[in-house]
Amino acid sequence: MKIAIIGVGAMGSVYAGLLADAGHDVWAVDLWQDHLDAIASSGLRIEGPDGERVVSNIQTTNNMSDIGGCDLYVIATKASGVGPAARAIAPMMNANSLVLTIQNGLGAGERIAEHMPVNNVLLGVADGFGASMIGPGHAKHAAMNLIRLGEMNGGMTERLESLTKLWVDAGFKAKAFEDINQLIWEKYICNTTLSAPCTVFDCTLGELMENPVWWDIALGCTKEVYQLGQAQGIAFSFDDPVVYVTAFASKMPNARPSMLLDHHANRRSEIDAINGMAVELGQKVGIATPYNEVLSAVVRRREEAF
Repeated sequence: MKIAIIGVGAMGSVYAGLLADAGHDVWAVDLWQDHLDAIASSGLRIEGPDGERVVSNIQTTNNMSDIGGCDLYVIATKASGVGPAARAIAPMMNANSLVLTIQNGLGAGERIAEHMPVNNVLLGVADGFGASMIGPGHAKHAAMNLIRLGEMNGGMTERLESLTKLWVDAGFKAKAFEDINQLIWEKYICNTTLSAPCTVFDCTLGELMENPVWWDIALGCTKEVYQLGQAQGIAFSFDDPVVYVTAFASKMPNARPSMLLDHHANRRSEIDAINGMAVELGQKVGIATPYNEVLSAVVRRREEAF
């Protein structure tokens, strides 16, 4: 299968490496030229709990027009890059091309819909990878818990099951879900609990949980987002969001959210799609979100210097 991975940061690099190692024709698309040059010259080096591999059969480009039509486009950019990626993909697609978007936060499908029909768009949620970039051509992940996949408009389809098998055959733990929006919200509630608080307090997940004041602030975000989800009619799989996010964070005490890693690298983060989105939704439905609002304001203020 011909596959384009748009956005080959830490997560996109893991996707590209394993899919290419499984024999697919993989193109890595990114604006980070040093990274692309390293992949082209020396292969993509991926470290994980099971060891290290170097994948040398990945093609690279910074221009979608170099690739042409693909069977599958995986958008693995940050939230702000989803719209531009969709705009670049749209003229290249054929009737059977699939687009899979895997991001943190909310709204990826809606951003894609601004540039193309969404009948061939699927949504994904990646859980528990703990991925980071060591340097150009070198990615590392702490684990690969699960990739959840689903049709944007819900339901189980043959193409969803085939796509899930493709990821499983490449070495990922992947599962198809009938209601992917439930899973997106369940990941989102963890994102909002951990991303901005860890960034503001410059700490790991474990350090956040060990400090009672910091953790209380983080759980304020949890409760606000749970209330927002209920207002949106999300059928959460749990009744106690505090127990849920605590169990999630406890599995990765040494992890640092990507938002914090962005700030360490003086990069702007996905605050608008994560804690900032909670504030936006709260304003629309009339639910106060003071914890998310204050933390978002602090993160944005820091990013003015980047």
